[in-house]
Amino acid sequence: MECKYCQNSCIKKGVNRTGKQKYYCKFCHKNQLKTYCYKSYLIQDDKIVCLVKEGCGIRSIARILQISKTTITKRILQISEKVISPKYEHGKEYEVDELCTFVGNKTCKRWVAYSLRKDTREVLAFNVGTRSKKMIRRVTESLILSKPTKVYTDKLNIYRALIPKTIHQTKKYSINHIERKNLSLRTHLKRLSRKTICYSKSILMLIACLRIYFWG
Repeated sequence: MECKYCQNSCIKKGVNRTGKQKYYCKFCHKNQLKTYCYKSYLIQDDKIVCLVKEGCGIRSIARILQISKTTITKRILQISEKVISPKYEHGKEYEVDELCTFVGNKTCKRWVAYSLRKDTREVLAFNVGTRSKKMIRRVTESLILSKPTKVYTDKLNIYRALIPKTIHQTKKYSINHIERKNLSLRTHLKRLSRKTICYSKSILMLIACLRIYFWG
Protein backbone atom coordinates (compact mmCIF):
# COMPACT_ATOMS: atom_id res chain seq x y z
CA MET A 1 0.00 0.00 0.00
CA GLU A 2 1.15 3.59 -0.70
CA CYS A 3 1.71 5.79 2.36
CA LYS A 4 -0.93 8.51 2.76
CA TYR A 5 1.69 10.95 4.11
CA CYS A 6 4.91 10.49 2.09
CA GLN A 7 3.69 8.30 -0.83
CA ASN A 8 6.30 5.58 -0.18
CA SER A 9 5.54 1.87 0.17
CA CYS A 10 4.10 0.55 3.44
CA ILE A 11 4.42 -2.88 5.01
CA LYS A 12 1.77 -4.87 6.85
CA LYS A 13 1.80 -4.59 10.64
CA GLY A 14 -0.88 -6.74 12.22
CA VAL A 15 -4.55 -5.86 12.60
CA ASN A 16 -6.51 -3.48 14.81
CA ARG A 17 -9.28 -4.36 17.29
CA THR A 18 -11.90 -4.55 14.56
CA GLY A 19 -9.78 -6.91 12.46
CA LYS A 20 -8.69 -4.39 9.79
CA GLN A 21 -5.21 -4.68 8.33
CA LYS A 22 -2.73 -2.11 9.67
CA TYR A 23 0.19 -0.72 7.66
CA TYR A 24 3.48 0.87 8.70
CA CYS A 25 5.66 3.28 6.71
CA LYS A 26 9.43 2.81 7.22
CA PHE A 27 10.16 6.29 5.86
CA CYS A 28 7.83 8.55 7.89
CA HIS A 29 7.27 5.98 10.69
CA LYS A 30 3.49 6.34 10.73
CA ASN A 31 0.84 3.68 11.22
CA GLN A 32 -2.26 3.79 9.02
CA LEU A 33 -5.17 1.86 7.53
CA LYS A 34 -6.09 1.50 3.88
CA THR A 35 -9.63 2.75 4.53
CA TYR A 36 -11.18 4.50 7.53
CA CYS A 37 -14.77 4.44 8.77
CA TYR A 38 -14.34 7.82 10.46
CA LYS A 39 -13.77 10.45 7.76
CA SER A 40 -12.59 13.43 9.84
CA TYR A 41 -9.14 13.34 8.25
CA LEU A 42 -10.75 14.24 4.91
CA ILE A 43 -12.10 17.56 6.25
CA GLN A 44 -9.84 20.44 5.18
CA ASP A 45 -8.96 23.27 7.57
CA ASP A 46 -10.53 25.78 5.16
CA LYS A 47 -14.00 24.37 5.83
CA ILE A 48 -13.60 24.68 9.59
CA VAL A 49 -12.23 28.24 9.27
CA CYS A 50 -15.18 29.22 7.07
CA LEU A 51 -17.73 27.85 9.55
CA VAL A 52 -16.03 29.53 12.52
CA LYS A 53 -16.11 32.88 10.70
CA GLU A 54 -19.79 32.36 9.90
CA GLY A 55 -20.51 32.17 13.62
CA CYS A 56 -21.22 28.44 13.92
CA GLY A 57 -20.64 26.93 17.35
CA ILE A 58 -18.73 23.73 18.07
CA ARG A 59 -21.89 21.58 18.02
CA SER A 60 -23.11 23.22 14.81
CA ILE A 61 -19.82 22.55 13.02
CA ALA A 62 -19.83 18.95 14.30
CA ARG A 63 -23.35 18.40 12.91
CA ILE A 64 -22.56 20.01 9.54
CA LEU A 65 -19.28 18.14 8.98
CA GLN A 66 -20.51 14.97 10.74
CA ILE A 67 -17.49 14.60 13.00
CA SER A 68 -17.20 14.68 16.78
CA LYS A 69 -17.17 17.81 18.95
CA THR A 70 -13.83 16.75 20.48
CA THR A 71 -12.22 16.56 17.04
CA ILE A 72 -13.61 19.99 16.09
CA THR A 73 -12.23 21.52 19.30
CA LYS A 74 -8.77 20.05 18.71
CA ARG A 75 -8.74 21.15 15.07
CA ILE A 76 -9.76 24.74 15.93
CA LEU A 77 -6.97 24.99 18.53
CA GLN A 78 -4.44 23.59 16.03
CA ILE A 79 -5.55 25.98 13.29
CA SER A 80 -5.35 29.01 15.61
CA GLU A 81 -1.73 28.17 16.51
CA LYS A 82 -0.76 28.46 12.83
CA VAL A 83 -2.43 31.85 12.37
CA ILE A 84 0.03 34.76 12.10
CA SER A 85 -1.03 38.14 13.47
CA PRO A 86 -0.21 41.31 11.47
CA LYS A 87 2.47 43.77 12.53
CA TYR A 88 2.07 47.38 13.61
CA GLU A 89 3.26 50.12 11.28
CA HIS A 90 4.89 53.32 12.51
CA GLY A 91 3.08 56.65 12.40
CA LYS A 92 -0.52 55.39 12.17
CA GLU A 93 -3.70 56.15 14.10
CA TYR A 94 -5.39 53.45 16.19
CA GLU A 95 -8.54 52.90 18.22
CA VAL A 96 -8.70 50.73 21.35
CA ASP A 97 -11.80 49.38 23.07
CA GLU A 98 -13.10 46.46 25.14
CA LEU A 99 -15.93 44.02 24.51
CA CYS A 100 -17.76 42.20 27.31
CA THR A 101 -18.57 38.48 27.09
CA PHE A 102 -18.91 35.38 29.29
CA VAL A 103 -16.65 32.36 29.76
CA GLY A 104 -17.76 29.15 31.48
CA ASN A 105 -21.07 30.54 32.80
CA LYS A 106 -23.14 33.73 32.82
CA THR A 107 -21.70 34.86 36.16
CA CYS A 108 -18.12 34.89 34.85
CA LYS A 109 -17.60 38.11 32.88
CA ARG A 110 -14.54 38.47 30.69
CA TRP A 111 -13.42 41.29 28.41
CA VAL A 112 -11.87 41.29 24.95
CA ALA A 113 -9.58 44.32 24.55
CA TYR A 114 -8.25 44.97 21.06
CA SER A 115 -6.71 47.63 18.85
CA LEU A 116 -8.01 48.68 15.44
CA ARG A 117 -6.04 50.54 12.78
CA LYS A 118 -8.12 53.58 11.86
CA ASP A 119 -7.48 53.73 8.10
CA THR A 120 -7.63 50.01 7.18
CA ARG A 121 -10.03 48.79 9.94
CA GLU A 122 -7.60 45.95 10.64
CA VAL A 123 -7.34 44.37 14.09
CA LEU A 124 -3.68 44.35 15.16
CA ALA A 125 -3.77 42.79 18.63
CA PHE A 126 -6.19 41.59 21.29
CA ASN A 127 -6.22 40.11 24.77
CA VAL A 128 -8.85 38.36 26.89
CA GLY A 129 -9.26 38.60 30.66
CA THR A 130 -10.71 40.68 33.46
CA ARG A 131 -11.16 44.41 32.86
CA SER A 132 -7.87 45.36 34.51
CA LYS A 133 -4.78 47.41 33.76
CA LYS A 134 -2.68 44.25 33.38
CA MET A 135 -4.96 42.82 30.69
CA ILE A 136 -5.27 46.03 28.66
CA ARG A 137 -1.53 46.73 28.93
CA ARG A 138 -0.85 43.66 26.77
CA VAL A 139 -2.61 45.51 23.93
CA THR A 140 -1.31 49.04 24.53
CA GLU A 141 2.35 48.11 25.07
CA SER A 142 2.93 46.84 21.54
CA LEU A 143 0.80 49.68 20.21
CA ILE A 144 2.95 52.39 21.84
CA LEU A 145 6.16 50.76 20.57
CA SER A 146 4.95 51.38 17.00
CA LYS A 147 5.05 55.15 17.70
CA PRO A 148 1.47 56.00 16.64
CA THR A 149 0.42 59.58 15.92
CA LYS A 150 -2.89 59.20 17.78
CA VAL A 151 -4.57 56.54 19.94
CA TYR A 152 -8.32 56.99 20.41
CA THR A 153 -10.17 55.38 23.33
CA ASP A 154 -13.24 55.92 25.47
CA LYS A 155 -12.97 57.67 28.86
CA LEU A 156 -12.06 54.57 30.87
CA ASN A 157 -9.55 55.65 33.56
CA ILE A 158 -7.20 52.73 32.87
CA TYR A 159 -6.14 54.18 29.50
CA ARG A 160 -4.86 57.39 31.09
CA ALA A 161 -2.20 55.42 32.97
CA LEU A 162 -1.19 53.32 29.94
CA ILE A 163 -1.14 55.76 27.01
CA PRO A 164 0.97 58.96 26.93
CA LYS A 165 -1.05 62.18 27.03
CA THR A 166 0.62 63.50 23.86
CA ILE A 167 -1.00 60.83 21.66
CA HIS A 168 -4.09 59.90 23.70
CA GLN A 169 -7.47 61.23 22.51
CA THR A 170 -10.96 60.71 23.99
CA LYS A 171 -13.01 62.99 21.75
CA LYS A 172 -16.66 62.37 20.98
CA TYR A 173 -17.23 60.07 17.97
CA SER A 174 -13.49 59.29 17.83
CA ILE A 175 -13.98 55.52 18.28
CA ASN A 176 -16.92 55.04 15.92
CA HIS A 177 -15.02 52.51 13.79
CA ILE A 178 -14.17 50.17 16.64
CA GLU A 179 -17.66 50.49 18.12
CA ARG A 180 -19.02 49.38 14.74
CA LYS A 181 -16.52 46.52 14.81
CA ASN A 182 -17.95 45.47 18.17
CA LEU A 183 -21.38 45.19 16.57
CA SER A 184 -19.96 43.12 13.70
CA LEU A 185 -18.25 40.78 16.16
CA ARG A 186 -21.45 40.24 18.12
CA THR A 187 -23.38 39.63 14.89
CA HIS A 188 -20.88 37.25 13.29
CA LEU A 189 -19.77 35.24 16.34
CA LYS A 190 -22.60 33.65 18.28
CA ARG A 191 -20.43 33.25 21.39
CA LEU A 192 -20.21 37.06 21.69
CA SER A 193 -23.93 37.84 21.35
CA ARG A 194 -25.50 39.76 24.22
CA LYS A 195 -28.83 38.00 24.86
CA THR A 196 -28.00 34.36 24.18
CA ILE A 197 -27.35 31.08 25.95
CA CYS A 198 -24.26 30.60 23.77
CA TYR A 199 -20.91 31.47 25.32
CA SER A 200 -17.36 30.12 25.39
CA LYS A 201 -16.62 27.22 27.71
CA SER A 202 -12.96 28.22 28.05
CA ILE A 203 -10.74 31.24 27.40
CA LEU A 204 -8.51 29.11 25.14
CA MET A 205 -11.40 28.39 22.78
CA LEU A 206 -12.50 32.04 22.79
CA ILE A 207 -8.95 33.18 21.92
CA ALA A 208 -8.65 30.52 19.20
CA CYS A 209 -11.93 31.56 17.54
CA LEU A 210 -10.99 35.25 17.68
CA ARG A 211 -7.58 34.57 16.11
CA ILE A 212 -9.25 32.68 13.27
CA TYR A 213 -11.90 35.37 12.81
CA PHE A 214 -9.44 38.28 12.83
CA TRP A 215 -6.52 36.79 10.91
CA GLY A 216 -7.47 33.35 9.59
